[in-house]
Amino acid sequence: MNLLRKLLLPFVPFYYLVTWLRNIMYDLGLKKSSTYNFPVIAVGNLSVGGTGKSPMVEYLISLLKDEFVIATLSRGYKRETKGFQIVEPSCTAKQVGDEPLQFKKKFKDIIVSVDEDRQNGISNLRSLSPCPEVIILDDAYQHRKVKAGFYILLTAYYNLYCDDIVLPTGNLRESRKGANRADVIIVTKCPSNISFEERERITKKLKIQSNQDLFFTTINYQKNIVNASGVKTLDSLQDINFTLVTGIANPKPLLDFYMSLGLQFNHINFPDHHNFTNEEMEKLNNLEFIITTEKDYVRLNTGILEGKLWYQPMEVMFVENSGIFDCKISDYIKKDIP
Repeated sequence: MNLLRKLLLPFVPFYYLVTWLRNIMYDLGLKKSSTYNFPVIAVGNLSVGGTGKSPMVEYLISLLKDEFVIATLSRGYKRETKGFQIVEPSCTAKQVGDEPLQFKKKFKDIIVSVDEDRQNGISNLRSLSPCPEVIILDDAYQHRKVKAGFYILLTAYYNLYCDDIVLPTGNLRESRKGANRADVIIVTKCPSNISFEERERITKKLKIQSNQDLFFTTINYQKNIVNASGVKTLDSLQDINFTLVTGIANPKPLLDFYMSLGLQFNHINFPDHHNFTNEEMEKLNNLEFIITTEKDYVRLNTGILEGKLWYQPMEVMFVENSGIFDCKISDYIKKDIP
């Protein structure tokens, strides 16, 4: 924790009080939430950034897209536009945000949309033809003007919400009690070899409610990199000194993965969702071989770095009980589809 955040500790009670009052007003019905008679799944977290929301949204899309008409709705963080917009593969990250664009490029047959007003976004989505049967809300856990039918709360293994405090000194957007709204809690980015005893220890720390289910996931990095020209295996990079460029909240798992393979690389780190300037792009263009994350790829792949830019595919993998999770999602949807 840096010195500035420590100095802001006296403001923590004020932030806690403001977010607590807001939640109480929604809980008591003094502030109104929109409810829906069709399946709405919200994926989010209590902390700022870095819990793996995008891979979880992609997991849900893969799980449901062959059986239902799916739509995703995101705010479109750091986009330069406003209001409701349908995301097309030809859009840019500046127009719609990097994560929604990533969803659309990967899943071209589903509806991907952005709107900072989730109520308005849902209304617009439901007016489409075909009308989406299931709407997945990306990063909407604190967006309480909308009451989803099913809440998935993510917390990263290395930064559990139960070990944190609220902003501005900590990283929580609201108090730990906000976890009580979740139907499912998922500890993300676990070591692939996490033991049963470690999972039991975390389960006790989180103190989940009797009506909640807890799951553990890890990141599965594929053994190849991809760009528009094709695929390269990571084994083929053993004799190449490449540059890894990241603009995500926590690149450490990817760094650890590459180091475990014995790869030689330099790392250039930017802030999460960083919009690259022309000067930065020119400097990157002087490099010979660049690997980045899939989310960063949609911001960096503007044509300037063509031929030298690759991305590392990854996906969520459940440590155990993936079938139970899948059934819970399916049961909820089938119950709520009109």
